[in-house]
Amino acid sequence: MKKIIPFLIAALIGGFSGNFIQNRLLPKEIAPLATDNLSPFKHTNYNYLSTNESLSDFSIAAEKTIHSVVHVKNLKEGNLSNNKAFEYFFGYQYKSAPQLGSGSGVIISSDGYIVTNHHVIDNASELSVTLNNNSTYEAKIIGSDPLTDIALIKIETDESLPYLSFGDSDMAKIGEWVLAVGNPFNLTSTVTAGIISAKAREFGKNQSFIQTDAAVNPGNSGGALVNTNGDLIGINTAISSQTGSYIGYSFAVPSNTARKVVQDIMEYGTVKKAVLGISAITSPELLSSNYGVNDLEGVYISGVEEGSSAKESGLKEGDIIKQIDYLEIKKFSDLTGYLASKRPQDQVIIKVSRDGKLNDFKVTLKEKQTAILPNIGFTVKNLTQEDQKRFKIKNGVKIVGVPVAYKNYDLIGKVVVSIDNNTIVNIDNAIELFQNINKFNRTSISMINENGERERLIFQ
Repeated sequence: MKKIIPFLIAALIGGFSGNFIQNRLLPKEIAPLATDNLSPFKHTNYNYLSTNESLSDFSIAAEKTIHSVVHVKNLKEGNLSNNKAFEYFFGYQYKSAPQLGSGSGVIISSDGYIVTNHHVIDNASELSVTLNNNSTYEAKIIGSDPLTDIALIKIETDESLPYLSFGDSDMAKIGEWVLAVGNPFNLTSTVTAGIISAKAREFGKNQSFIQTDAAVNPGNSGGALVNTNGDLIGINTAISSQTGSYIGYSFAVPSNTARKVVQDIMEYGTVKKAVLGISAITSPELLSSNYGVNDLEGVYISGVEEGSSAKESGLKEGDIIKQIDYLEIKKFSDLTGYLASKRPQDQVIIKVSRDGKLNDFKVTLKEKQTAILPNIGFTVKNLTQEDQKRFKIKNGVKIVGVPVAYKNYDLIGKVVVSIDNNTIVNIDNAIELFQNINKFNRTSISMINENGERERLIFQ
């Protein structure tokens, strides 16, 4: 009996200790990790320690989005043949059969405004929009911007349409879940999921894109990229592919850029581009070897334009831009992407590194006034509202200067509206189109004079 007593005492002490730890030191329930406070958006409904719920349920965001994403179809007239032998024998150019194109769009207002890609509606002779309920409407183009590849179209309907609200794409995070919604291969209301792979990604042009691994294919262009709260954070635009189909990466115009373009089109009829007025060296190797710069994060200012907002604010060559407003700048596309969401006369705070010290500069952004067209040398400017009324057009660039070789052509004051049947919207778009002139083929420039008459200038 005496030998048993020590074991009983030890058992009682052990039981008491376990009960005390269980009730006093350990929580009664393990709470799931909270994720909703990580940013202004609710990213996911993750409950890391719960086995009762799915780790990634996108059904609410998908249901909210699919009714606001539409199928955009455009009919383009057949292209004129470039077959010189055919013209020689038969004396005229023939047209190929009309082409039917397909893409997507996102309803952004209850009264029928829809944002899509410029390349989805470019040169369309007829445009139709099919809603998720299979209702089809004719659409008209309100305006577009080839540089950002954003266009605004509208349908007329008496019903109140479901629409998506713009989210803040600057607040989107790498690794955040997103959904791509569109009509790939004419498969309507298709939803795919992925994560944000990168931000401020340059893809073929001097522009900033959101990169995702959500599956996007031909027909998705102009569709929605949304977070799991159903907020529109991008317009799906392009894929990186050697086959023409999705192989892992897709790119979207950030919603802040798309929203700014849409607002400009609705208010001004064209896009107002705010510029800082600097040139930059973006090659780390060049900065290190030729300039002795070892601080490779940021934008190194290699030149400042006279009369620019950068010059007036005190920025100078050798400054390294580290931050603009709240956004950290690590590369040039971070800067251009943010500026794309700004208008002329907007004020920003730019933080630069100068002589090893950080300095803040208050900058009032200006609009790019003029540009010189490549391969031809015309100096042009964007149309003012007065120009748009006088010429009765919304798009084009006005000639304000020409090289000596063209002094006798009476070109000053005329508006260039297209080149080789490609519509010119503004000076940025004109620069891009004139850069691509094929010097071995005939180039045709369409203009409007002050009497509203169409003129054509042919370069052989």
